[in-house]
Amino acid sequence: MENESLATLQSFLDEPLFLLPEDRLTLEAELFRTNSISHVFSEETQLTSIEATGPVSVPSPTDFIPVPLIVQGNFTKGILILHEEAQLNPEVMDMLVKMLNACGHSMNEVGMLSSEKLQTSSMEDFQALNAHVVLKFGRIKHPVNHFPFASYDIHTEEETEYLFADSLTSISEDKLLKRKLWTALQLLFNLSTGTK
Repeated sequence: MENESLATLQSFLDEPLFLLPEDRLTLEAELFRTNSISHVFSEETQLTSIEATGPVSVPSPTDFIPVPLIVQGNFTKGILILHEEAQLNPEVMDMLVKMLNACGHSMNEVGMLSSEKLQTSSMEDFQALNAHVVLKFGRIKHPVNHFPFASYDIHTEEETEYLFADSLTSISEDKLLKRKLWTALQLLFNLSTGTK
């Protein structure tokens, strides 16, 4: 195992390897010895040769700890709103608040994430939020965007219900899209449509 190449080891290691600072000098010294023609160096010579190559930056272990997604809002009912826009303008936010209120929910019960904040997270990070309902508005730079769901249709994956729609900005500017969204929200939240 000691003589295996990195390419061979890479075939069964699926996680990154990290070099501890205390091991760096030993490995660099061994590498230097291997590259020189069977020349034995003293510890003083090894240290001098390592210093001559310049400082080696070793990432700290905290650089590799995944940062949990921080959802804007209290997220008390497990309703997650994903939106394409980095910031929602006041008119769009007002429309969203009115729609949620009409569905019997308040902004206090939902969590919101912009595509910008979601794009660096994995699907596992996203699923760790444990959302019960996901409303995705617009294009999101995240693996959740790759679900093959048709817009304005409700889909269930495991214990989560998904509703994908156009961007909130587009919906706020188009009455037809507002109607499509309202119809879908009524089905999603089991609201009476008033038709018999």
